[in-house]
Amino acid sequence: MMITKALCTFALTVICLSALKAEDTTLLRVMTLNLYHGGTRLGQPLSQTVKAIQAAKADIVGLQETENQSGDSSVQLAKMLKWHHFVQGGRTSVISRYPIVGHTPNKWGVHIKLPTGIVVHAYNVHFHYVPYQPYQFARIPYGDFPFITTEKEAVHWANEARGAQVSRMLSELKVSLNSGEVCFLTGDFNEPSHQDWTERAADLGRIPMKVSYPTTRRITEAGMKDGFRAIRKDPLKEPGWTWTPTTKSTDPADRHDRIDYVFSSLPDSSVKQAAVVGESKANAHVIVSPWPTDHRGVVVEYQVILTP
Repeated sequence: MMITKALCTFALTVICLSALKAEDTTLLRVMTLNLYHGGTRLGQPLSQTVKAIQAAKADIVGLQETENQSGDSSVQLAKMLKWHHFVQGGRTSVISRYPIVGHTPNKWGVHIKLPTGIVVHAYNVHFHYVPYQPYQFARIPYGDFPFITTEKEAVHWANEARGAQVSRMLSELKVSLNSGEVCFLTGDFNEPSHQDWTERAADLGRIPMKVSYPTTRRITEAGMKDGFRAIRKDPLKEPGWTWTPTTKSTDPADRHDRIDYVFSSLPDSSVKQAAVVGESKANAHVIVSPWPTDHRGVVVEYQVILTP
């Protein structure tokens, strides 16, 4: 998501690991990053995005808003990193340290072969940016949509904006889950988390009210778990805001929130690290300055133990 969201389409990355025939352990660092018009809109060279990916020590990255003035920046980034890439369409791509050996029928995901022989399916999508419920609550004009005052209205407009896209993505993700695959999901949801907009947060005045946001709730109900919240459990102490480094949190014309995620079907105990990647120590755990985009990234490291 971005202040000039006219070219946004939501994005998200899912990764599904096939079972091994013998017990094995794999460390995998999965990252999501919205590039904001290809990573160069804020005046930084694409090499600054490379620095962000390298600082995160990512292995697989789901990219959103990959277009820039010289073409698809995911192709350029992969070349600079000496990585593999797959352009999915809709200004979304997956780039990977490891070979991309196939893709799902509707290109929601790609197949990536790790050095251990495990094949992972990395899905990447960018969900729609309007209407944006935090702005509707805050009475910030953004698109031709009404302001809202209730949880019911927030859930309604979230479903209107993103519900159909979520359903299409889940139709492929659930195939992997039902087959017993280990799955990871990352992306820019353009929607806050039901784990953050809680009664406690509302009581303390951090949010206008508790909202059971449907996108994260549906993904959780499908069996996925939020990697960032697995080890950074308190949204009041560690809000993990990814939207946005381009304004101050006190700006009355904006509202900061966590809308970029890494999910997994693995137990929370498999998460070894979870970090926001961004512009300053005040707002991120991994620092790259100057920061090249209007979103902060998220990277999660998993220890994957597979048994027959």
